[in-house]
Amino acid sequence: MSENLNLIDTFAEFKEFKNIERELLMRILEDIFRQMLQKKYGLDAHIDVIVNVDKGDVEFQRSLEIVEDGKITNPSTQIELSKAVKIEPDFEVGEELFETIHLRDFGRRDILSLRQSLMAKISEYEKDLVYQRYDQRIGEIVNGTVNQIWKKDISFFDDEGVELIIPRNELIPRDFYKKGDSIRAVILKVIPKTSAPLIITSRTSPVFLERLMEEEVPEIYDGLISIRNIVRVPGERAKIAVEAYDDRIDPIGSCVGMKGIRIHGIMRELRDENIDIVNYTNNPELFIRRALNPAKIMVLEIDEKKKTATAFMKPDQISLAIGKSGNNIKLASKLTGYVIDVTREYAIEEEDIELQEFSDEIDQWIINTLKGIGCDTGKSVLKLSREDLIRRTDLEEETIDEVIRIIKEEFAK
Repeated sequence: MSENLNLIDTFAEFKEFKNIERELLMRILEDIFRQMLQKKYGLDAHIDVIVNVDKGDVEFQRSLEIVEDGKITNPSTQIELSKAVKIEPDFEVGEELFETIHLRDFGRRDILSLRQSLMAKISEYEKDLVYQRYDQRIGEIVNGTVNQIWKKDISFFDDEGVELIIPRNELIPRDFYKKGDSIRAVILKVIPKTSAPLIITSRTSPVFLERLMEEEVPEIYDGLISIRNIVRVPGERAKIAVEAYDDRIDPIGSCVGMKGIRIHGIMRELRDENIDIVNYTNNPELFIRRALNPAKIMVLEIDEKKKTATAFMKPDQISLAIGKSGNNIKLASKLTGYVIDVTREYAIEEEDIELQEFSDEIDQWIINTLKGIGCDTGKSVLKLSREDLIRRTDLEEETIDEVIRIIKEEFAK
């Protein structure tokens, strides 16, 4: 019986290390034992396998139909009466005999083969479980400890002891890790492999930044603020378009936090990556103006069909619009979905006038409304037709007519 106990002890230990659930372990043990017994007694054999993982024991019973001597048609399921009465004298033809089978009845080679089969089967189940569990966690942040550092990859173990991989091209350029360091990344994909599933993670994915925002900004986690889009140049700059479903919530202020405490924590995790928070709007002109911050646009021309935009601005604003290594304009294009070009070659006859300079003749709330549709200067107001101004601002016709009159008179002077 020692082989039996050793076998069960082996799998009790395996269960402990691999976190195989009790019910699953029992099914695996029953399947493997049944295959071994059917190989010995025949596929037709009626065998019951009873496994008690908690107690560490296993029982096998084979049921045999008692038939008259010389009338056996299937040795796997029948036994002659003369043999049955040696076990129990009261047996009769037609009754059923239950025979207890012990592992000690098997050879040492059979026991070793059984143990190996069980190990292989449980290992296979473990791989499947890991794959299924982590495939469902794609897009989640995992915390881990760096295990090995290779030329192309870094491996680390998460809190459950599962090994994950982060390729070098999924690291932020200023990332530097050594063995034993803590690391955070988002699960990117899970690839099934023969040995074990390959769990690929990333620190450069926009999803990583999105999950960090959800962790740091309760309003995003609760759904009060929605992230409409995220674009990144990892380690350098990122732009995030956000939208609040409640007018009482300031989405930018909520994301930045008091004295910048929320956004600064995220920036530190991303190796001081600059993060621009932009208010999302369905108005493409206003959205592009916001996305190109901190540059100031004089006039913006948009081609809706080609999805292009040309921003005309003063010479000292060009470099601000383009940004370091062209990152600002590149990210603004990706964020808005428009290919943006900036130029200083806009021909104008008169010097433009900031809309705010008309505050002595135009009420401030009207100026704010016009700015809300992207009209920051007198020329930008006159560039739009009267009908467009009425439709986009929802102001009274008389109000728009008065605004146009005031601006035109000023330019006429």
